[in-house]
Amino acid sequence: MAEAPSLASGQRSQPLAALDLGSNSFHMIVAQAVDGRIQVVDRIKEMVRLADGLNEKGELNPDAIECALACLERFGQRLKPLHRDNVRVVGTNTLRRARRHRKFLEQAQAVLGHPVEIISGGEEARLIYLGVSHALEDNHDRRLVIDIGGGSTELILGRRFEPELMESLHMGCVSWSRQFFDDGAITAEAFKAATAQASVELEPIERRYRSAGWDTVIGASGTILSVQSALRELTGTETVTPAGINRLRKTILKIGNVHDIELTGVAQERRDVFPGGLAVLAAILDALGIDELYATNGALREGLLQDLLGRRQYEDTREITVHGLTTRFHIDTSHARRVRETALSLLAQVAEVWDLQGSSDRLTLAWAADLHEIGMDISHSQYHKHGEYLLANLEMSGFSRSEQTRPAACVRSHRRKLPANAELFPALKDERLMRLILLLRLAVVLHRGRSPAPMPHVKMHAKTHQMILGPPKEWLDERPLTQLDLKDEAGYLQAIGMALKIRPD
Repeated sequence: MAEAPSLASGQRSQPLAALDLGSNSFHMIVAQAVDGRIQVVDRIKEMVRLADGLNEKGELNPDAIECALACLERFGQRLKPLHRDNVRVVGTNTLRRARRHRKFLEQAQAVLGHPVEIISGGEEARLIYLGVSHALEDNHDRRLVIDIGGGSTELILGRRFEPELMESLHMGCVSWSRQFFDDGAITAEAFKAATAQASVELEPIERRYRSAGWDTVIGASGTILSVQSALRELTGTETVTPAGINRLRKTILKIGNVHDIELTGVAQERRDVFPGGLAVLAAILDALGIDELYATNGALREGLLQDLLGRRQYEDTREITVHGLTTRFHIDTSHARRVRETALSLLAQVAEVWDLQGSSDRLTLAWAADLHEIGMDISHSQYHKHGEYLLANLEMSGFSRSEQTRPAACVRSHRRKLPANAELFPALKDERLMRLILLLRLAVVLHRGRSPAPMPHVKMHAKTHQMILGPPKEWLDERPLTQLDLKDEAGYLQAIGMALKIRPD
C-alpha cells in the first residue's frame, strides 16, 4: 500500500467524506483530519424513506429510486472536488434486502461519481460502535450502544474502540411505523402490538446481553436523539428512562395521529415514523432491563470517517481481518507471502496497460494471495471452492459485500479450469477482476513447488488478450515441472480467449 504522507502538527489532510444511505434518510459528512482527529466541515441530511419504496417482493419502486437518485445527484455536486480514495458510500438495511439492486447501484455511482458499497448488519454495527466511541470520552467503561435506524436496529457491547458483541435486528422506525401505524392512527392496541413484536425480535439475544453486562448505555441516531429531545422539553431531563418512555407513549396516544404530533424536539419529517421508533426503544429498555440511556451524535457516518482515516494511517481493519483469518484457518503464511509478493510484482508491470492502478486493485490481489489456500482447512479436494464459500459468507470486519466477493472470486478461480458460466460466476463480466485473477493464477503456478528460496524477478508484458511471461531461463530450465504447469495454464487460459506465451529471459 502506498505510504500516506505524514502531517505536521496542525496540518490538515485532504477532505474526507462519508455517505450513509439509510432506510429512512441519507446522510453525508465532509471532514478534514487535523493532528489525527476528525474535524467536520459540512453535514447534509435528506429524508428519503427508501424503506417505504420497498415492496413485498423486495423491489424498489420507481418513485423511491427517483427520489434517491435526485438526492444523490445533489450530494454528488459536493463530492466533485474530492479524491475517490477519500470517499466512502455505504448502503444499509433496505439496500441489503432489495432484490435486483445492481441497476440502482450503477445509477447511484453515475450521479455520485463514487461506488456504493452494501455492508452487512454486522459491519454496520461495528462502524456505529466506532463512531459512537470516538464521540465519547474514553473512560474505559463497558458500553452498550443502541442504534435504531429506519429498517434495522444495532446493539453493540464493547470497551473503548473494540466491539465485543454485535447484533443487527430486522426492526426499525420506518418498518415498524409502516407495519403498525400505517394509517396514521396511534392507538394503545397498535403500540402494544409493536412493542410485543419488537420483544419477539429481541428474545434470541436477550439472555446473552444481560449475562455479559455493561456499565453505561449509549443511544445513537435519529430516533433516540428525537426521543431525548422530546423528553428534555417534557421533563427537563437529559437521559432516556423507562418512565420517560412511558410518558412519551401516553402523550402520543393522547394525540392520536402521527400527523398531529407537534412535540418540540421531534422534527416534522420524523413525526410519522416516531411511534414505530418509540415502540422499538420501549421494547429494548424492557427486554434488557435498562434503567437509563444517554444519547450521542456519533453514529454510522462518523464511524465511516474514522475507518477511512484508519485506512490512510495504516490501521486498516481489513488488513487485521485478513491476518486473523490466516491464523484461524491455519494458512501457510510464508508460502502465501511469497505468492503475494510475486503477484504484486506482476501487477506493477502491467498496471498501466491493464488499467489496474487503483489501490483497491492492489489490495484485492494482495488479500486473495494471502487467503488463496484458506479452503485447505476444510479439505484439500476442491479447496479453491471451499475458499470461495468461506470468503463470500464469513463476517469480515471492515469489508463491504463487494469487497468480500472480489477476493472470493479470485480464490475460486486461482487454479484449474475457470468457471465458464457468467450468470453463476459474475466475475467473468468484470474485466478488471478477471485480470487480477489471471495474475494470481500465474503467481500460484510459479510457486507451486513451495520452495522457500527467493523468487527471481519474472518479467511480465500484457496486451488485451495476451500475456507474455519472462522468467529467467536458467531458473526455468532447472524446473521442468514448472514448465509443464505453465503449459497447462496456457491451455486453461486459451479456453477464455487469453493467450499465455512463455519467453524465458
